[in-house]
Amino acid sequence: MFIYSMHANTIKFFAVICLALTALIALIAFVPTYATGQDAAQVGVDASYNYEKIKSNEDRINFIKQFGWEVEAQPIKEQEVTIPKEFDKIFAAYNEIQRKQGLDLSSFKKKNVMRYTYVVTNYPDYDGEVYVNILVYRNKVIGGDVCSADVNGFIHGLERQ
Repeated sequence: MFIYSMHANTIKFFAVICLALTALIALIAFVPTYATGQDAAQVGVDASYNYEKIKSNEDRINFIKQFGWEVEAQPIKEQEVTIPKEFDKIFAAYNEIQRKQGLDLSSFKKKNVMRYTYVVTNYPDYDGEVYVNILVYRNKVIGGDVCSADVNGFIHGLERQ
């Protein structure tokens, strides 16, 4: 005859295992899934833009085209700039534009980055010069804007307004 006895510790162990499995199943069932790529476009979610592998002028132009902008073939200015250690009021406002488009320059403080400035040729309903600036660090776009150089000009993120 075979007799098996269960102690309170064994019962507690199996109860914890069952509770953990129940919690795992609930998490799997209730965690939302997000559409990406072509599925995202079908449900009205913006498809993500490619910010990586920006090595050449052609890569920069193709990056800018993702947002619907047409630019002249060559940048009018290429300049190495340093992201400041401390953000003043103006740079904090500029970083807020970046944050609204999913970027943040805070982690690049004291880094030297390249700024490329292109003339936009298809800005709607505006007669003045319009530029697009992109900030590139280690072949990755870390910031950018569309702006005018007029006294009463404007500045906004890369997406079309």
